[in-house]
Amino acid sequence: MDATPKFVRYQATQLDERGIYDGIFGLANRLARNGQLNAEDYQWLQDANAWYDDTYADPNHIDPTVYDRTHNPHAQAWFKISATHLLARVPGYLNLLDRYGMPWEELRSSAPGHVLYEDDVQVVVDPHR
Repeated sequence: MDATPKFVRYQATQLDERGIYDGIFGLANRLARNGQLNAEDYQWLQDANAWYDDTYADPNHIDPTVYDRTHNPHAQAWFKISATHLLARVPGYLNLLDRYGMPWEELRSSAPGHVLYEDDVQVVVDPHR
C-alpha cells in the first residue's frame, strides 16, 4: 500500500463543543464572528474567503448532506496535495490564527477516512477514529 500522503488538513488542536476539530477556515471565521479581528484582519479574511469561494466548489452546495451533523457528525475536509494553487494561500490563514493565539496543527494522510465527497482539489471524509 502506498503510504505517501495525498491529502493535507489544517485544523484546531482541541475538540470543539460538538466534539470535532474545526478546520482553519472555521477557526478564522469564528474569530470574525466573535468580533476578535481588527478591521484590517477582518477585511483580509473577507477577501481571502471570497477568493476561495470563487476558486473551488463548496461540497455543501453540491451535496447538502455531506456536512449534515445528523448523518455525518464528524465530516471534515482535506485538500489534495496536488491542489497547490489552493494550498499557496493557506499560510495567510495560519498567520492570522497565530497572531490571535488560535492553535492549529497540520495533518497529512494517504487515507484520512471514509470518503463522503471528492472532487479534483479536495475530499470530505468521515475520519478514522
